[in-house]
Amino acid sequence: MEYMSTLLENVIRYIGTIKLTDWLDIVLMAYLLYRALKLLGHSRAANLGRGVVIFLVALALSYALELNSINFILRNIVTWGVLALIVLFQPELRRLLEQVGSSRLGRLNPFVRAQQAGTLSTTIASTVKACVEMSSSHTGVLIVFERENRLDDIIRSGTIVDARVSPELLKNIFFVKAALHDGAVVMRDGRLYAAGCILPLTHNTNISSDLGTRHRAGLGMSENSDAVIVIVSEETGAISVAIRGMLKRHLTGQTLEKLLTNELIPQSSDEENSSKLKLRLPWSRKKGKEADGNADK
Repeated sequence: MEYMSTLLENVIRYIGTIKLTDWLDIVLMAYLLYRALKLLGHSRAANLGRGVVIFLVALALSYALELNSINFILRNIVTWGVLALIVLFQPELRRLLEQVGSSRLGRLNPFVRAQQAGTLSTTIASTVKACVEMSSSHTGVLIVFERENRLDDIIRSGTIVDARVSPELLKNIFFVKAALHDGAVVMRDGRLYAAGCILPLTHNTNISSDLGTRHRAGLGMSENSDAVIVIVSEETGAISVAIRGMLKRHLTGQTLEKLLTNELIPQSSDEENSSKLKLRLPWSRKKGKEADGNADK
């Protein structure tokens, strides 16, 4: 008991010496470590990260076991290791810097958020309606919803449209004989900003062999950004959504509506605001009429 009491006093005394800047330093380091581990865990850099760890363990063992020749080689490799890591992790480092610099101050304004939410709700409704119709006709679709990460490089590979979204516009763009039907459409702030864009393909070798280039491009885009990608298969007509490197397949129109709303529109606890943002799709109207009928009864 005396030992525990002494230990507790030492811990309390040590905590008392920690300044506010020390706590800030700890929190920032923990956050940076979390972001680095998350980045490695959701990209092909995970294997490179494990290789670096194995290399450092081998270096430590060469010191401990006095393996002079191996230690000499490993130490010389370390000399150029930092530059090599920058080259190897260039896509991941670029993505991390883009995430840090792509925050939009306008979204902090509640009036701007409300206006964007209203525009997005209309865009989602038009997108879902178009996807359901193109699914029935087996028309290939690839739609990218930009979020925090700016997709300027992707947009530059296509054609600027900057138009209000409508089902007719989407169906015209993805019509099989249209000039831009092979590329992807990029949505920015609720508007159809660009079409015919080229997306990076996924490097994941574990995906199903029946997925074509369109699905691989959607997955690749979701791995390299925080975008939400809607895909309609030209072969099967199945609707899918790629988010954060994961592919959700065989979605119904109602499920697609709910998923896009949850991912793209900030949810509010205010019931009045949520009712204003409710999509007016056929199944939504049907539910609304049934609810009104039950209320009348």
